[in-house]
Amino acid sequence: MSNDQAKTSKTEGTSAGWTSSMRGFRSWLELERGLSSNSVEAYLRDVQRLSFFAQNLASPGFEPKSFAPVHVDGFIAQLFDEGLSRNSQSRILSGVRNYCKYLLLEGILDRDPLELMDSPRPERKLPDVLSVGEIQAIIEAIDLSRKEGIRNRAILETMYSCGLRVSEVVGLRISCVDEVEGMVKVIGKGNKERIIPIGELALDTIARYIEEYRNFVDVETDYEDTLFLGRRGRELTRQMVFTMLRRTTHEAGIRKQVSPHTFRHSFATHLMESGADIRVVQEMLGHSSVSTTEIYTHLDQRFLREQMERFHPRSVKA
Repeated sequence: MSNDQAKTSKTEGTSAGWTSSMRGFRSWLELERGLSSNSVEAYLRDVQRLSFFAQNLASPGFEPKSFAPVHVDGFIAQLFDEGLSRNSQSRILSGVRNYCKYLLLEGILDRDPLELMDSPRPERKLPDVLSVGEIQAIIEAIDLSRKEGIRNRAILETMYSCGLRVSEVVGLRISCVDEVEGMVKVIGKGNKERIIPIGELALDTIARYIEEYRNFVDVETDYEDTLFLGRRGRELTRQMVFTMLRRTTHEAGIRKQVSPHTFRHSFATHLMESGADIRVVQEMLGHSSVSTTEIYTHLDQRFLREQMERFHPRSVKA
């Protein structure tokens, strides 16, 4: 959907049927599925795209209760015409599938229009990773003379030590960090809880952050147990962490596109390169399926080949 189309869809609004069903869909995602606000908003954007197609591009009378396979074909064709990648198409259809599941549960639909439809096979793209040296360079580039420097270093040490998502690190609670056992309790996607080991260096940096920074912050109500705080005593936003990491990466002289997820990818890759069992890595990352974790076996194979070509005396033709 182009920017102009997106603006048009918002200004024109949605019909009563779409508005009512999307309101119910939101409640279902939040209350019954227990999804995070980010996931809920992503699914609603997918259905908003379907709604725009229904009211502006499809045949007249396309309402949620009349959603049929013929509409699916037209919708997928529209996504293709917009030049969206297979990954984007697959993700959007995942949101629409959940919407159809809700319509079936509510009795609005009698049959799933996507029942016989296969989603476009996602492109398997290897994620970018940082070397151990690059990770160290970024962490050491943080200026500890700045008031928030020790906090930012503690954030990066924690992300790399535990492989946390950015939403997990900003939501980390003091009560969930067990410095005696060297473990942290994390609430991940879908409010799923997992226990992850945390290294001594990360724990030491967290302790220093609390002593030198957090103890002097005027903490607002409801954030007393939040570990990483901003200057105003509130939980940091994900964007704050993105911005801090982007700036620090530039200061470290690293020209890669680095995000908090790059730290997570690097955590998993370095574990696999060191011989960690894939099921252990799956558990620490919080992946529901080991197939998601298997992408790091491809990274590991790439690393092994690079090492062989670099160090084996007969790996390169004379």
